[in-house]
Amino acid sequence: QVQLVESGGGLVQAGGSLRLSCAASGRTFSSSTMGWFRQAPGKEREFVAVIRWNGGITYNVDSVKGRFTISRDNAKNTVYLQMNSLTPDDTAVYYCASKRSLGGVSAPGNYDYWGQGTQVTVSS
Repeated sequence: QVQLVESGGGLVQAGGSLRLSCAASGRTFSSSTMGWFRQAPGKEREFVAVIRWNGGITYNVDSVKGRFTISRDNAKNTVYLQMNSLTPDDTAVYYCASKRSLGGVSAPGNYDYWGQGTQVTVSS
């Protein structure tokens, strides 16, 4: 069983930055693919970024547009999402998720474990 705990969300003005963290329990972190998703009210959960167990990274280019950076620290069992140049459209609950199985990295259904989410609110 893997537990994921997100932190770092909050209220920020447009143009500001936030750094989200996701701490994972267990001994499988280094072999897990870690993803960030977000869900705004009334919308479906949206893929934001993923960092694979081997370090490979994929972004949702349309939503991130070069503003977000995903990284991981296997020694700390933690994955990060640095978010810069935030806009009100980035307002959502942000979730981290982990997977070790095969399957596409952008589909929420392919992930095995989820955190409880952290709220990010960007004011205009």
